[in-house]
This record gives sequence, structure tokens and C-alpha cells, in this order.
Amino acid sequence: MTGLAIERWHAYMHDPKPEALWDLLHPDCVFESPVVHTPQRGREITFKYLSSAAVVLGGPNFRYVGEWIRGNDAILEFETEREGVKINGIDMIFADDDGRITRFKVMVRPLKAINMLHQMMAAQLAK
Repeated sequence: MTGLAIERWHAYMHDPKPEALWDLLHPDCVFESPVVHTPQRGREITFKYLSSAAVVLGGPNFRYVGEWIRGNDAILEFETEREGVKINGIDMIFADDDGRITRFKVMVRPLKAINMLHQMMAAQLAK
């Protein structure tokens, strides 16, 4: 089962249907944000962060530019632009043998992008 979760993740990012994301996440998954100090544990909070990130980062400028897969896990490098700021980052995705995400870690650069995303994500999560 190499890359099933990654295929499902790409499908979600192409067509972000909430039920597809919910089904993709393991009930005990963990989300690690570039701005939140502690890991966020559980499907509900991970769903909230990832669905908000799809709104904030997704769109016509978002694209994955690199992909490294080992077994069930992957590192996906992405690029996008928001409000004139070029954003570069990686999604580290860890999955189980059933194709469900067990851990999702995001890293973003440069600092200007992190600061902007922090504000945008806070506004989106508050909705």
C-alpha cells in the first residue's frame, strides 16, 4: 500500500470535500502546525486545521512542486502566493496501512509568510 493516503490527499486538495478529508483522517491523528507550540491531537481538531488550511492556502496558485514517498509516508513540498507573499513549505504526512493519515506536520517559510498565515488561519478557524 504505497502512497494510498497521499493519492487520497491529492484528490482532496484538488476537490476539497469535507467528507473526503474526514474519511482520510485516523481517529487518533496528530496535527503539528508551524505556529502552534503543541501537537493537536484527534481527528476533530486535525480536520479543523486542515480544512481551514485548504481554504487559506488552496486555490489556483497552490501547487505541489516536490514529492518524496517512503512506504506509507511522504513529504510534499508546496508553493503558493497570497497577498503578494510567496509561500514555500512542506507537508509531512504519515499514514497507516489502511490509507488513513495518522500524523500531519506542516513547515512554512519565509518568516513573513508564517506571520501572514498565522493571522489568516486564526481568522478562518474563528469562523
